[in-house]
Amino acid sequence: MSEVADPVLVADAAAFAAITGAGPEAIADLERYRSYLIEWNAKMNLVGPATLDVFWSRHAWDSAQILPLAPDALTWADLGTGAGLPGIVLAILAKDRPGFHVHLVDSLTKRCRFLTEVVDGLKLPATVHNSRAEDLSLTVDIVTARACAPLTRLMGYAQPYLKRGATALFLKGQDVASELEDAASNWDFDAAVLPSLSDSRGKIVRVRRLGRGRKP
Repeated sequence: MSEVADPVLVADAAAFAAITGAGPEAIADLERYRSYLIEWNAKMNLVGPATLDVFWSRHAWDSAQILPLAPDALTWADLGTGAGLPGIVLAILAKDRPGFHVHLVDSLTKRCRFLTEVVDGLKLPATVHNSRAEDLSLTVDIVTARACAPLTRLMGYAQPYLKRGATALFLKGQDVASELEDAASNWDFDAAVLPSLSDSRGKIVRVRRLGRGRKP
């Protein structure tokens, strides 16, 4: 069942710091990350150009909201990470947490070059994998994805991670109900739909059990 929550407007760095508790170092890293996005977006399509004007709400806050949903999780895999969302934001916010690590998974070499520059430049606790998600054998606490694929396909990417004990936290849009219906035709799963705190149209899908075959 979906819960209801009112989105929180995060218009700038100060508002982001107030809602997340991010310190000055994290805010500085996020500002640098935004600069990387602006620079590289002029050369390749990483994010919609218009979304850079609302970076703190559309990208930083949208990504950061899932961190408190798994407060004890130390290892994360961000599948089809693209521009590094949500993985880069999570790595920045938990940069000083002992044992925290994010695996940034993307099959496009050009995007991985961008991700590597950001990870190295900001000295983040993250590893870039230029690979298909299903070809890796990573054991993590949380597997996540944002704007990666429809749920029925995304579950195929994530299933090996859940079999090894991960929980999934997927950032989805307004079509989540139809995506869940489609996924139920091919998968047997337990999912909770949580409200997005950044966008009234968005949802977060938490999956703790996932197997092949439709529920009886």
